[in-house]
Amino acid sequence: MACLFTLTMLCSTWVHAEDDTATEQQNLIEQTQINLSTDIQKSSAIETLTLKPISYHAEFVAYGKVLNIQSLLALRHRYLLALTDQRSSQARFQQSEQNINRQQDLYSSGVTSKRSLQEQQAQWQSNHAQVDAAHYQSTAITDEALLLWGKELTNWALSNDHSKLDAFLSGRQKLIQITLPSHHHLANTIRTIDVEVSGNRSKAHKAEFISAATHTELVAQGESYFFQSSDKNLLPGMAISAWIPEQSSAMTGFIIPKSALIWYMDQALVYIKTTETTFSRLVLSHYTPTADGYFVPDTLSTNQHLVITGAQMLLSEELRGQIPKEDDD
Repeated sequence: MACLFTLTMLCSTWVHAEDDTATEQQNLIEQTQINLSTDIQKSSAIETLTLKPISYHAEFVAYGKVLNIQSLLALRHRYLLALTDQRSSQARFQQSEQNINRQQDLYSSGVTSKRSLQEQQAQWQSNHAQVDAAHYQSTAITDEALLLWGKELTNWALSNDHSKLDAFLSGRQKLIQITLPSHHHLANTIRTIDVEVSGNRSKAHKAEFISAATHTELVAQGESYFFQSSDKNLLPGMAISAWIPEQSSAMTGFIIPKSALIWYMDQALVYIKTTETTFSRLVLSHYTPTADGYFVPDTLSTNQHLVITGAQMLLSEELRGQIPKEDDD
């Protein structure tokens, strides 16, 4: 019986200890105000930001790679050679047309033989076939480029205005192919996305839409698109992450800096300055990482003064205030 009594007392003590810990944690969650004088705020370098609402689109992550445009350049060079052959063939054909007209006049006048006329006709037919062959060759190269690169990039590569292609040759722009996850689509209104090689959203650079790609990656099995980026750190062959806005309508909320959000007891917290000397703590239930910090769709309000520097100090001050004072001897 004594052992049973002792075990019961120990269990009771553990239960009370757990209850006390839960109570202390609950008290901290419910305690939301701190008073600090302006002098202490200044010495602690506490800074605030007045909140203004923005429109925000939710994002999803896609992946791709930086492309090597060597094959596109090879198509351009082949096309230019085909055009040169076509112009040469056309010039020879025009000359043969003039020659056959002259031979026909001479033959009609009895000045030249029928054999000479026939030889000129054969030459005319040969030159005409060469013109057709050169035309078919340039058309085949154009069709190949369209199948591999799509209409927009084909126009950039094969047109007389090669300024856009020169941007890739000089390294001012890098060509990127992004493949979306299955069941995701690129909205027609999207003309820029954010990309980065290390997968760090905060370091992402803008990439401009070019066109839909004509083929996709075997792994992703999703829609694929061409983009261009001026990020100097990109090199051909690099794998790349992309953050793409969802097609859903924009949400209204607030972008807060990363320094404003702190963690305690698995909860995301921020502090709001409510008066000149008073700060209140708020728990954020919903937030989304962005390039500039976090998007918060609720909890916060317009014109609130969000603490962006010193939030951790305020939490420490609040925790210190929860420590019971020892009785004087």
